[in-house]
Amino acid sequence: MNKRSKVVLIIILLVVISLITYLLYLFNYIPHKKYNNADFDIQQYVSHVDMDNDGIDDQTDILNKVKEYIKTKPKYKSKYYDTGYPNDEYGVCTDVVAFGLKGAGYDLMELVNRDIEENKTRYNIEKVDKKIDFRRVRNLNVYFKNNAISLTTNIYEIEEWQGGDIVVFKNHIAVVSDRRNKKGISFIIHHANPIQRYYEEDILEISSDDIIGHFRIS
Repeated sequence: MNKRSKVVLIIILLVVISLITYLLYLFNYIPHKKYNNADFDIQQYVSHVDMDNDGIDDQTDILNKVKEYIKTKPKYKSKYYDTGYPNDEYGVCTDVVAFGLKGAGYDLMELVNRDIEENKTRYNIEKVDKKIDFRRVRNLNVYFKNNAISLTTNIYEIEEWQGGDIVVFKNHIAVVSDRRNKKGISFIIHHANPIQRYYEEDILEISSDDIIGHFRIS
């Protein structure tokens, strides 16, 4: 191999390595640096409600309970539970939201079922099943539209995104983290698939076209 060929080969290898590194970073296999509200002079939102009377406001409580849930490192699998809430080591995206709210005093299994029974035309459900309806993204989107504060879906209005908010995508749902990327865009806490490496990820920017709702528990 002559000198010119070696140079070309080295350039190709560097390009390939750079591309692989970029893709690994883009899809969060390489951790992103995390910032917080103070880094962007954003005031931390504190709810005026403490549903479970534990001395912690709902916004903070929801976020804390979500973090406690993901520390259990649930494995991704869609299953039906007679208990409604998963009672083993498995779960899906909706369970992150459900367990976060449950820990703050909001039982989504009961709340969503009640809202469905009172507003069946909004949900367009043929057969109501209390134990699974609250674990479906479509139903949660309808529920939060009816019962929570609707906020901007523009991720670049960074001051409007706070840890403990809920973000709904076309086929996914997550809780907004109190961590942000270098642009101030929020990380999300979610459970998307069996090969997901981290539960807290910087993916709002690459998923912004799929966002259909952004809510805050009132």
